[in-house]
Amino acid sequence: MSAKIVLVAGSSRVDSQSAKVAHYLAERLRARGAQCQVLDLGHAALPLWPSAEKVAAWPAMAAQLEEADALVLLSPEWNGMACPALKNFFLYAGRAELAHKPALLVGVSSGLGGAYPLSELRASSYKNCRICFIPEQLIVRQVEAVMNQGPAADADDQRIRERADWALDVLLHYREALRGLPQRIDWSRPQFGNGM
Repeated sequence: MSAKIVLVAGSSRVDSQSAKVAHYLAERLRARGAQCQVLDLGHAALPLWPSAEKVAAWPAMAAQLEEADALVLLSPEWNGMACPALKNFFLYAGRAELAHKPALLVGVSSGLGGAYPLSELRASSYKNCRICFIPEQLIVRQVEAVMNQGPAADADDQRIRERADWALDVLLHYREALRGLPQRIDWSRPQFGNGM
């Protein structure tokens, strides 16, 4: 059974570098036999939570997330923080969509940063949705110069491509180890619905 992986490009910008990296990683996963879908928050923006506005995009996103058995979450670094669109995403996505599914965090930076958003997401996004961030992570620095169409541009581009392949392989191993776990957990006790 092939892996079903959803990649969430967390930037609210249309045609962002985060989306470029998400599509690159999706192609690398497809080369490994995985079924992939990219949710680009720049093209399918969710209204700021809470909102009385009817959210047309969320039911389709929720269905894709529920079917996924692993995720890749990409966050650009904005002023040293995770981007607002991705933080807002975690207000929509809950236990039904994400609980106990392995996820690879990917930081994206136009400079030499990218680490802080991953620390922030590990600290503040998993509590109620119970997503299972794997210990491995990927930070794509100088993003405009790497993971573009065609062969690697230079040694730095080649190195991040190799590191990405390795991180994706680690994610697939976690996916195999945790496959079916969300269905085996008893959620019938509402007093344990939220994390501690």
